[in-house]
Amino acid sequence: NLVESDPDTNSSNGASAREKDTLPFPGELENVPLKPSTEKSRKKLCGYLNKLGIKGPIKTWKSRWFFYDENKCRLLYYRTAQDINPLGSIDLSSASFDCKMENGEGVFEIRTPSRIFTLKAISKQAMMYWLQQLQMRRWEFCNTQSRFPVGSSQLVNEPLAGRAIDDEDFLPLVKTPTEAVGLKAASLPAPQTSTALQNISLKHPWTEIQNTVYNICGSKQLWGNNGNVFSFDEFQEHPANVDEKQEAEVEAVKEGTLEDGRMEPRLNWIRKARWMNSGFPGSEELSREKNSVDKVSVLQQQILTLTEEVKSQKELVKLLHKALEAAQQEKRVSSMYLTAAEDKDRLELVRHKVRQIADLTSRVEALEQEKKELEQILTLRDSHIQELKEHVQLLMEKNHAKQEVIMALTEQMARELSDPLQEANTITVETLYKQQEEIEHLKDDIDAYKTQNQFLNSEIHQVTRLWTSVAENEKALLMKCACLQARNCQMESKYLTVLRKLQEAVPGLPTSHVELVKNLIEEALQWDVKEEAEEGFNLNPVSEYDEYGFMTVPDYEIEDWKLLAKIQALEIKSNKLRSQEIVEKPLRDRWNSIGELNPSAELKNLIRSGIPVEHRQRVWRWLVSRHCSPVPGHFQRLLEQSRSTEHPACRQIELDLPRTLTNNKHFSSPTSQLIPKLRRVLLAFSWHNPAIGYCQGLNRLAAIALLVLEDEESAFWCLVYIVENLMPADYYSDTLITSQVDQRVFKDFLSEKLPRLMAHFEQYRIDVSLITFNWFLVAFVDSLISDILLRVWDAFLYEGTKVIFRYALAIFKYNEEEILRIHDSVEIYQYLRFFTRMIMDGRKLMNIAFNDLNPFPMKLLRNRRSMHREELEAELCELEQIKAAYVKERAEQGPQDLKEVVSEEEEE
Repeated sequence: NLVESDPDTNSSNGASAREKDTLPFPGELENVPLKPSTEKSRKKLCGYLNKLGIKGPIKTWKSRWFFYDENKCRLLYYRTAQDINPLGSIDLSSASFDCKMENGEGVFEIRTPSRIFTLKAISKQAMMYWLQQLQMRRWEFCNTQSRFPVGSSQLVNEPLAGRAIDDEDFLPLVKTPTEAVGLKAASLPAPQTSTALQNISLKHPWTEIQNTVYNICGSKQLWGNNGNVFSFDEFQEHPANVDEKQEAEVEAVKEGTLEDGRMEPRLNWIRKARWMNSGFPGSEELSREKNSVDKVSVLQQQILTLTEEVKSQKELVKLLHKALEAAQQEKRVSSMYLTAAEDKDRLELVRHKVRQIADLTSRVEALEQEKKELEQILTLRDSHIQELKEHVQLLMEKNHAKQEVIMALTEQMARELSDPLQEANTITVETLYKQQEEIEHLKDDIDAYKTQNQFLNSEIHQVTRLWTSVAENEKALLMKCACLQARNCQMESKYLTVLRKLQEAVPGLPTSHVELVKNLIEEALQWDVKEEAEEGFNLNPVSEYDEYGFMTVPDYEIEDWKLLAKIQALEIKSNKLRSQEIVEKPLRDRWNSIGELNPSAELKNLIRSGIPVEHRQRVWRWLVSRHCSPVPGHFQRLLEQSRSTEHPACRQIELDLPRTLTNNKHFSSPTSQLIPKLRRVLLAFSWHNPAIGYCQGLNRLAAIALLVLEDEESAFWCLVYIVENLMPADYYSDTLITSQVDQRVFKDFLSEKLPRLMAHFEQYRIDVSLITFNWFLVAFVDSLISDILLRVWDAFLYEGTKVIFRYALAIFKYNEEEILRIHDSVEIYQYLRFFTRMIMDGRKLMNIAFNDLNPFPMKLLRNRRSMHREELEAELCELEQIKAAYVKERAEQGPQDLKEVVSEEEEE
């Protein structure tokens, strides 16, 4: 199980986060990185700031001690530095920062999704230091939290790998104002307000009482000391090491107060010893003793840290052992399933797989929840970025206006100073002094706005980078979720396949097992792809119909095949999920980069891989117009002719219209919108080519052209292009002679490319032309699922009939092993009737057609066609001679006397 650590629940030493990391799969054990036991220490961010408190219409500034918690990315604030419990906190992980010069010097804002905090530093330098440091801490925290737990797939972590803080030129590094920020600021008295009660927080009375009681108790324990937990006398006695001591002491104080709710006894004892050292003689011996005690304490702390690290490593080893045992257990279960002698044992293993499916489903739901949270964060950050952009635009307009004012004043001064006499007469010394003073103020404002502009640019840049990081996280999560859904579909498909095998073996099972199998099958049939898509989160739902109106799930009328339909639906969904990001998106990007279409090897490979739906219509129109120039107005004249004169093939066309693409919603009903369009296209073609008129099969070719091109005239010219340009002559004539020739050529190729399969057919006297003749006549329409069919048509329209031979051989190669396992002629014919609808992996079929079957030269195809055409024409000529001889013989015998023939009724 993948468990991502929550930043709100992490402890200061990070031990709990290490304990929560678990390994998802045994195969990834070697990739587990071991976390370091200690982290690089850094200075704490703390200091006094004024916080704007709003109580109804009254707004007052209250002095607060602010302290940044690195573990939770929160800014905690106290009334004084000596308080133990915070009055509140500001979550910086999803916050943005802003400073407006109109609010006054040192005033800045922290905007969170729920509230806006207005703070004020003692100087402009202190304000810029706080803003810059908060920006850096927020970036480090978000960049750390964006990574996934140990064991996540490489696909998820790859987009964020190696991301570090870039050097930005927007805002130079601000020097630390030690008098206002850090530990030295704690040695100064807290800023005083006008009244003593004004600085007390009325919203948190209980916290104020606790802090007051704690301060009183702390002052008594320190034997009359001033009660300040930072012991400021230490800084005067040892000025050389003041920063290190203060930093260690403040870190200990804050960690103790935030996590334990009390001061650590060891720290109080050290402060007590230092106080005694400062007020009694013999301070050098006590100082040496104090240093020894500090060293011992540090060593003890290191021992505790190492002990915690050893514990965490032991826990990691235990987890590794558990993962290894799980892998071995799974291996044993697989072996038990293969070696189980009774069906009861196998059913128990099937139940185990069902539980695994439930576990995967829970993972998908967890990822769904995480995605929703990321979407909410992304929406908030987008809105804040928009606000910042508007604010920056307003500031730039103001700056531009002030620059114009400065230029106008400068020009006015230049004109006035050019004439000393006029200046003496019109402008007094006081007026000039005021103008110069105003200019200085304007220059100061310009500098302030420049600084503000630099910070806002830095804030926009960093927020944009954080938004990009969140978007990459979301994309990685979607890809991971797609992989999990594909794996879940594969598991369900395997489960249904096992049920189907048990269904076939029902006659040989005990009565109790038969009832159990029936219940499991009924439960499996209740699941519906469409209902699952409506219930919850689904990355790539499989709807009832695809983009062109074809049914995605076959509608088998036989009850025993309904389970097979569910298996096919799961395989379709699994293939789409797996190819969505890995195959389809790069292919779509390559198509988007293509402008004008020109014949090339790259375009040929792209068309073989399949044309995306959004580009297919444009490419098909280009292919048709490239070889078959449409004549303007020709199609309309043919329609007028068909309306005025009835064609002899009109009746056959009307009979074939209801039988066209019955698995497509655009043709399944007589009232469908495309039925009249198809009728007009076929009638226009019958008048356009009187030699053919109409042949059964042309209705399916024209229907596919209508679905893709949508326009009647474009579909008509596509049909003309296929019949008169792509297909050989006489392919759709009355004798279908060229179609018969192609069947003989295909048998030759089948013997050469798949000799074992052809020998198997000959052994059981299987005539494959009974199955493949319709493939060639209608280019696989009604034989392959729509997604694969349209990919075949993409290559067919570009390369010609050789593609049909390639895919026909690839279909037999795809199912070769299944066919070889059947040893009955009737079963072979039954399997060949529907086995093309079982092909779900279009990429695998394409790879077989264009890679495994090479070489496949067009010259060889033409030679074979020529040879078999001569043989077929000779056979047809011989048949004509036999027919003529028979007619002649019947004519010589003369008519028979029918009077002698008496029917049974006449005899009765």
